[in-house]
This record gives sequence, C-alpha cells and structure tokens, in this order.
Amino acid sequence: MTIKYDAQGLIPTIIQHAQTKEVLTLAYMNEEAYNKTCSTGETWLYSRSRQELWHKGATSGHTQQVMAIRLDCDADAIVLEVLPNGPACHTGATSCFHKEVLKKPSDLGSLDILDQLKQVIATREVELPKDAYTTYLFNEGIDKISKKVGEEATEVVIAAKNRDAEELKWEAADLIYHLLVLLQEQKLDLYDVLGVLQKRHDKH
Repeated sequence: MTIKYDAQGLIPTIIQHAQTKEVLTLAYMNEEAYNKTCSTGETWLYSRSRQELWHKGATSGHTQQVMAIRLDCDADAIVLEVLPNGPACHTGATSCFHKEVLKKPSDLGSLDILDQLKQVIATREVELPKDAYTTYLFNEGIDKISKKVGEEATEVVIAAKNRDAEELKWEAADLIYHLLVLLQEQKLDLYDVLGVLQKRHDKH
C-alpha cells in the first residue's frame, strides 16, 4: 500500500509501546524518516519546529527499537510499535501523554494497574508534587528507596510465615510499589524485567 503524505510531505505517526500498547508519542515522518526507520529498525521522525530529520534518542540515548509498522485503512497515518530504551517524553516521563484530564474507574484486579502505577511513578519523579509519598522517596534517593524495598520484602516473609493471607496481600502490594519506584530510579523498565521472565519461560 502506498503511503499518502500530506501537502507538506508528512504523515502523522503514533508511537506505541509494543508490549503495553501505551501510546508514547504523536509525531510526524517524511519519506526520508520512514525509509530510515525501515532500514535501521529504530525510530526516525521529522521535526516540524526544527525543520529537520530527527533520530529519536540520538542525544538522550533513549532510542526505540521498532517491532512493527502499521498503516491505517487510508494509508495516511502510521503506528510504530516500539520497545523504548528509556522514557519517550523529553520531561523524563514514560509517555508524552501523562497529563491526565479524565479517568473513569477501572478494574483494579487487572494487570493493567501495573502500567498505570508505573506511569504515575514516572510522572511523580518528573513533577515532584509536594506532600506526595513518592516525591519523598525520590528526594531521599536510592538509599531510602532500597531500604524500603528490603523492609517490605521482610514484611512479606513474616506475613507468609504467619499464614496471614490478608496481611500478605497488603505487604505484597507495598513491596511491588516500592520495587517499581526502585526500577524507575534506576531507569530500568519493568518490561525489561518481564522480558527476562519471558526468556526463562521460553527455555522450559
């Protein structure tokens, strides 16, 4: 299918996390950016403000490995499914779409809550809202965060040994939260960890 560029020679490009399906960025490509994306396997875009080609992550190191390219039904919009090597937004947030306007209640029993929590933690690190506990952890730094992970892991073990399912549920949730904060502080994506689990699973 032939790509339909607009009058300026551009096509809107939605960049989406290949694993979480979270929308990371809306940008534009011209024909050269599209060809470079296809040939290199990494995201190339066209900056309308700078009027130049743009290799995503060339300066920050936050490149994106392209896993799939999809055109819409009219061939005038593109979706790139990528595995990002770091945050997509220049603010340091995982996604450029981190300004929440409306949010309806969701099924908190779903694993989607991990993606939501991960995004909130990444946004907290950038914005550092006053009086937020996550802000406190980031301000205290790696020693405090690591200590909390250790404390919560110990609480999980105690609850398990006591056969206290209700307590174990809450302590496990605390451990997961603090572990996600630790991963964010270290700039290690949760999906890199899940990738290790996937590789181990594939071997068995």
